[in-house]
Amino acid sequence: MKAKRSLGQNFLRDADAAHRIVDALDLTERDAVLEIGPGTGALTEHLIDAAGRVFAVEFDGDLIEGLKKRFFAANNFHVVHADVLELDIARIGRGKYKLIGNLPYNIATPILRRLAARREDIAAMVLMFQREVVDRIIAAPATKPRGYLSVLAQNAFEAERLFDVPPKAFSPAPKVWSSVVRLVPKPRTVDEAAFLRLVSIAFAHKRKTLLNNLKTGVLNAAETLAAAKIDGSRRAETLTLAEWHSLFAAIKEAGKPN
Repeated sequence: MKAKRSLGQNFLRDADAAHRIVDALDLTERDAVLEIGPGTGALTEHLIDAAGRVFAVEFDGDLIEGLKKRFFAANNFHVVHADVLELDIARIGRGKYKLIGNLPYNIATPILRRLAARREDIAAMVLMFQREVVDRIIAAPATKPRGYLSVLAQNAFEAERLFDVPPKAFSPAPKVWSSVVRLVPKPRTVDEAAFLRLVSIAFAHKRKTLLNNLKTGVLNAAETLAAAKIDGSRRAETLTLAEWHSLFAAIKEAGKPN
C-alpha cells in the first residue's frame, strides 16, 4: 500500500523500533489498547501478542481491508474506521485504555488537545511524533521550543522522551527524525477550555511581552499579572506551569478572558 502524502503517512518498517515502542507501553493480557493510525500493522502485530484487546483506529479506508486480512485470525483485534479527532474513546468499550500510535506530524497539536480532553479514559500513552514536536512537548520554561503545545501537554500529562527513530525506519523515509514520548495523564485541576484560551492569547505573538499579549483578551491585564506576582515584561515561554496556574487563578478573580 502506497503512503498518501495528503494524510502525512510514513509507514514504520523497522521491526526493532516497533518492538521498542510496544514494549514501552508495558502491556499485559488485562490491558485494552487503542492504536491510532495502524497503517500497515507494524505495531499492531506486536500489540495483538501482548494485550488482551486491540482497537486499531484508522482514518484511511484504503488500509482497512488490508488490516482485516492480515489479522483475521486474531480474536482480540478490532479495526475502527474513524477520524481520531472525532472519535469518542469511551464509546469503544469499558474501562481505561493504553494508547499508542505513530502519529501524522501535521496534526500533532489537535490530536494532543483531543486526547488531553478525554484523558480520564486513558491509562498511559506511548506516541511517536516528529522529533521537533517532542522537543516542544517536553520543553522547559525559558527554552526556545517552549510554546502553547508545551503548556497544553504538560498541564495534562507527565511527559518523558524515550528514544529517537531515524528516517530510514519508515517508508517512505521522511526528511526528519522522529521521537517516541511516554505521556501519563494528570488529574484535571482547572477549567481547561478557559485555561488553554489564556495560554493561546499569551502565546499569540511570541516576541511580545505577556502584558502586551494579554491586553487583547484579559480585563485589567496589568493588575491581574501583579496579583499573580508575575512581571508583565516577561514573555510567555518563561512561565512555569505553576505560574500559569497562578495567573489563571488571578484571572478568575479579576475577570475571565474574552
